[in-house]
Amino acid sequence: MALINFHLDSNSGVSFYVQLMQQVRQAVLFGILKPGDQLPTVKEVVAQVALNPNTVLRAYRDLEHEGLVVSRPGVGTFIAAEVPPAVAAASYRSLRAELEVWIHKAGKAGLDQDTIAALVAHVLHERARKVVA
Repeated sequence: MALINFHLDSNSGVSFYVQLMQQVRQAVLFGILKPGDQLPTVKEVVAQVALNPNTVLRAYRDLEHEGLVVSRPGVGTFIAAEVPPAVAAASYRSLRAELEVWIHKAGKAGLDQDTIAALVAHVLHERARKVVA
């Protein structure tokens, strides 16, 4: 049983290998993947999301260059021993629940997924500008 199931959004404008990388980073951040956990093999990812093996290899290679994963030839690709700490499970559950409520309210207000994502990105961008200023 895989610890991570990749999904791709062909409408996002984000390249597939970057989407794979983002999903691994997020899985580590949220504690879904922990040091020593094995990523699905390239063959498994290709079968799961119908993607060119070179795309998966590029994502895994770039994650290895970042130090997030380690590749063991003939064995597989694993989450590195030293990774940023995961968000505490209780905080994750609480914040996610609050976010789900907010997303529901935004949907009831007529916002679609793209608009909700744009609003969140805008607020994060504005917040980052205030921190820098």
